[in-house]
Amino acid sequence: MLALLGWSLLGALLASLLAVIPALHIYNVAGFMLLLYHRWFPTLPPECVTFLFLGMIAGYAMVNTLPSIFFSVPDDSTVFIVLPGQKYLLQHRGYEAVILSGIGGLGGLLALVALSPFAARWLPVLREILNPHVGWILWTIIAYMLLSEWPKGSERAAPGWRRWFESWKSLLAGLATFLLSGLMGFILMYRPLVPVAVAFQNLLPAFVGLFAVPWVIQNLLSRSELPEQYIPVDLDAPVDVLLRGIASGVMGGLFAAFFPVVTGGIGGFLAGHATAQQDERAFIVSQGASKVVYYVGGFLLFFVPGLYLTRGGMAWMISTFYTPYDPVLYYWATAAVLLAGVLAFFLSLGFARGIMFLVRQLGYRHVSWLTLGLLGFIVLGMTGPKGVLVCLVATGIGLIPVLWGSRRMNAMGVLLLPIGLNMIGAGDTLARLLRLL
Repeated sequence: MLALLGWSLLGALLASLLAVIPALHIYNVAGFMLLLYHRWFPTLPPECVTFLFLGMIAGYAMVNTLPSIFFSVPDDSTVFIVLPGQKYLLQHRGYEAVILSGIGGLGGLLALVALSPFAARWLPVLREILNPHVGWILWTIIAYMLLSEWPKGSERAAPGWRRWFESWKSLLAGLATFLLSGLMGFILMYRPLVPVAVAFQNLLPAFVGLFAVPWVIQNLLSRSELPEQYIPVDLDAPVDVLLRGIASGVMGGLFAAFFPVVTGGIGGFLAGHATAQQDERAFIVSQGASKVVYYVGGFLLFFVPGLYLTRGGMAWMISTFYTPYDPVLYYWATAAVLLAGVLAFFLSLGFARGIMFLVRQLGYRHVSWLTLGLLGFIVLGMTGPKGVLVCLVATGIGLIPVLWGSRRMNAMGVLLLPIGLNMIGAGDTLARLLRLL
């Protein structure tokens, strides 16, 4: 078991290094590693690979805040931290935002440890209660997400239809983003455009185009330069703010980890609304806790005795060749992610200093061009020319919130709409109307 903990620490180190690369999701890396494992290392015990992936998911969840804050390249779980993180960045406090997010992540890991003695007793019962209601709960979340988009800027326009349009343009942009991204996700799920050999990367170009490329384009068009960043000697965040942020993030992360399709960002958004979260410091802490609990907690559900629930890409990949056989493994898995998360937290502080040095030497605009080129290289290398075309279309959809001031979370329609339709039995009907079947 101690050797397995060593594999987890190795995974945390590897994932922390990879998490600094913009838009490189840990699930994509894990997919390639599984192919190499089955081809080149078939004699390696599956427990070693499983604990390696446990460390990787913990390390990625702790460190993937860095590209979101310094490069504005979020994924679906860090999309909400970008705006507060960017504000901190422009106030010379980007390093402080990294610390706040990391503290939230550590709080989320401690919450998972505290809940571990009760998980085997409560979670199987909760699953049986919720299973018949998953469909309508998901559609309630979708409705709330769309209805919570508020008009912006109507007081600046002249009375009449101009004021009406200014009030409604962000709402219409949000609906258009959700529907167009949902249609794209629907097409990709029924008619994958990437080569069969990399079918597990099917949604990669869509996510890069929807969430990553628009931010980089915005950075380039704005011609902004990164101000000098300071290393604080103390943290401007009282204990009550930290605890409030951690509690909110843990609630959202647990909901996202247990409930299918809902990501950590959406879970944190719902929890923030439920707790009237307004303090920016608490918000960044809550998003750090939410994404860690979402990624790590979702994988730990695979180890819970009597549950063995597969949530998230990592658990699905592991379930193809390994099933936990000993209830004690759950507690060792919990210890593994805690150690890996603590290691990744300290690594993130060092990596943040390295990124600040890099940006200071190259300039923010040059870094943005390098980031855009790296995104294109990742999409082309992993999914081929057809993946690049998908990414370009997704970028057009992802630019709608940027240009019209709507909430960028609506781009999660790429997952929510097709899966929501399938849950109520309408997916195949729509697929036939679109001649996808």
